[in-house]
Amino acid sequence: MMINAIIFDVDGTLADTEDGHRLSFNKAFAQVGLDWNWDVALYDKLLKVTGGKERIKYFVSDFLQGYAKPDDFDGFVKNLHAIKTQHYTAMIAEGGVPLRPGIKQLIEEAHAAGITLAIATTTTPENVSALLEVGLGKNWADYFAANGCGDIVPHKKPAPDIYFWVMEKLGLTAADCIALEDSENGLRSSLAAGIKTYITTNHYTRNHNFEGASAVFEDLSDLNKFYLTAGLTLAK
Repeated sequence: MMINAIIFDVDGTLADTEDGHRLSFNKAFAQVGLDWNWDVALYDKLLKVTGGKERIKYFVSDFLQGYAKPDDFDGFVKNLHAIKTQHYTAMIAEGGVPLRPGIKQLIEEAHAAGITLAIATTTTPENVSALLEVGLGKNWADYFAANGCGDIVPHKKPAPDIYFWVMEKLGLTAADCIALEDSENGLRSSLAAGIKTYITTNHYTRNHNFEGASAVFEDLSDLNKFYLTAGLTLAK
């Protein structure tokens, strides 16, 4: 199989971001006077839904019995999520969420080898930029030929929309690409787009159902093992 492109998920794949998101949600709740608190066990359940604004709505609908929604609930959620994003990007800027083992090396080596790189994520453009500017430098965007993130498509993962959008931007087919994901929702998304997918688990996703994945790794500390499994020849 000739691989022309690697498409990366972000949260949980490029970095262990989920606890950073969780703590940032809690800071946003406190800032606006809400007594909500998302602990690890609850957040594990909330991760069933992708997208921060969608996650807030899921929490309200399924975990807050009797909560009286504000008249402009969508506006309330949008504002709350914007405050959360401010806290999250500040945390990132302080170096609180480093890239996972092997990720920077993979991006640099694949780019140097002429393989097209792209991003397919449900997180916001601001979150992606904050994370990768710290992890890869101010010119991080030069590594990626397409940056599919946030609300750029109507349906988020596990729908395949974001992968179809990225492939259209790249001018490539699913057979040209592999995807790197960390969760069951991400895997369902990439497989529905027809893309061969590799998984790197984290403490939130290690027990997910990864049926259909080409391989499952704890991380990419052993890049040579990933290269061999994925059919890549980038190792120096």
